[in-house]
Amino acid sequence: MKILALSDEVLEQVYSPTVRDKFGDVDFVLGCGDLPFYYLEFLISALDVPLLYVLGNHDRGPQYTADGRVLTSVQGGHNIHGRVVEERGLLLAGLEGSMRYRPEAPLMYSEGEMRREVLRLLPRLWLNRMRYGRALDILVTHSPPLGIHDQEDLAHKGFEVFLPLLKFARPRYLLHGHIHLYRATPQETQYEATKVVNVYPLRMLEL
Repeated sequence: MKILALSDEVLEQVYSPTVRDKFGDVDFVLGCGDLPFYYLEFLISALDVPLLYVLGNHDRGPQYTADGRVLTSVQGGHNIHGRVVEERGLLLAGLEGSMRYRPEAPLMYSEGEMRREVLRLLPRLWLNRMRYGRALDILVTHSPPLGIHDQEDLAHKGFEVFLPLLKFARPRYLLHGHIHLYRATPQETQYEATKVVNVYPLRMLEL
């Protein structure tokens, strides 16, 4: 199974008439935030595969397109924030946004607020463990966990609550965006049973 994961940047190689030639064999697409809705809708149409996504801290709407449309969500896509879903036999969950660095701003969370979002996932994760023998395969987030791929400034600080969530749910992958890669920035880090992957701006995964 092939998964195309993206975040934070519109790429010419993706937003292109030839995208199907390059990525036509993917089974589904994951958006890790801060991507225009028109871009994700284009992928749904061009690749004809399911698209699951979470929002980033810059995804405040509505969004306007060149042809005058007003977009408040990704038509045909599935926002999985605060949800646990099954797609092509894989169990996925999503958590949107970044650490709160502006009071009252949407798509930003304090540590306590994100902890409440995580608690909402736990009943379904317990159910998955009883039903399938595992709680989760892929956790899709915008921000990274605390101390893994994050940065010192509050806007790019990771969430501490993601760490006990990974210990409990033991997904194979946590895929995040938000942290723009530079030469010395690690892209993959193993934490317990989970490979934490910064997908910025694009990663292909094979499971």
